Amino acid sequence: MSALDDELDYQILKLLQKDGRMSFTEISKEINVAVSTIRHRFINLVEDGTLKIIGRVDPNKIGFNAYASVLISVKPKSHMTAIFEKLTKLPEISFLASVSGDYDIEANVMCRDMEHLNELLGEKIHVMEGVFDTKTNMYMKIYKFAQPDLELAKLSSKQNE
Repeated sequence: MSALDDELDYQILKLLQKDGRMSFTEISKEINVAVSTIRHRFINLVEDGTLKIIGRVDPNKIGFNAYASVLISVKPKSHMTAIFEKLTKLPEISFLASVSGDYDIEANVMCRDMEHLNELLGEKIHVMEGVFDTKTNMYMKIYKFAQPDLELAKLSSKQNE
């Protein structure tokens, strides 16, 4: 059972998404459930990997000023697994996925500046065996950086009923 299938877990997640530092006591008051129940549910959500506790920082305020989406074409495809393993270890990559279309991989990267981005591309990504082609799209200005609204998942599960 996914966490969003359970209304209480959903309510806890929704509150934590608004304020990740909200105490179990505050959550219990907000949804009228015992603190021990909130604690137990919270622990289960963390242990099953549904909830991860992180501190989200504003990258610009700490010196990351070059964001980009790097699309990567792999040939031969037998190199895909090895390339994914290497890419996951690069600290500049904040999002990594296999994609459909002309390219095989999308990596979103955050770098200090253009020089750092050029080093990442030229000295770490382009030299990987199997990287055939890349296309880099710079993010000129980010207008929204957020987690998806949990209501969207809830609507999706209702449509599947």
